[in-house]
Amino acid sequence: MTTPSGPRRRLVPAYLATQGRELAPGRQTLDRLSILHAAADLPAGLGGEHRQLWELVRPGALTVAEAAAHLRLPVSATIFIAADLAERGALQVRAPIPSAQPVNRDLAERLLSGLRALK
Repeated sequence: MTTPSGPRRRLVPAYLATQGRELAPGRQTLDRLSILHAAADLPAGLGGEHRQLWELVRPGALTVAEAAAHLRLPVSATIFIAADLAERGALQVRAPIPSAQPVNRDLAERLLSGLRALK
């Protein structure tokens, strides 16, 4: 009998990672595109998901959505875990980089003609 080689299911349901809470502390500052950085040592007494997230972002930075994909957790559950770590000072959260604004075409053309005139 062969076993399927597809993605494995988590043994612990995602809602248990949030400890049954409905609102994450600091939820208003976290977005799926918020950037996470490990800030300090991991505080004692945190669950396995907290440790996994902290170790995941320790070498660099990831967005909440990327971290959720690596942890195989829903983004909403990852927000809870990240908020817990940020509240304890083990994680820094930075707002996502805003989208670029459209370039004013008239201004760009005037700038280009001014540069050409400098020749």
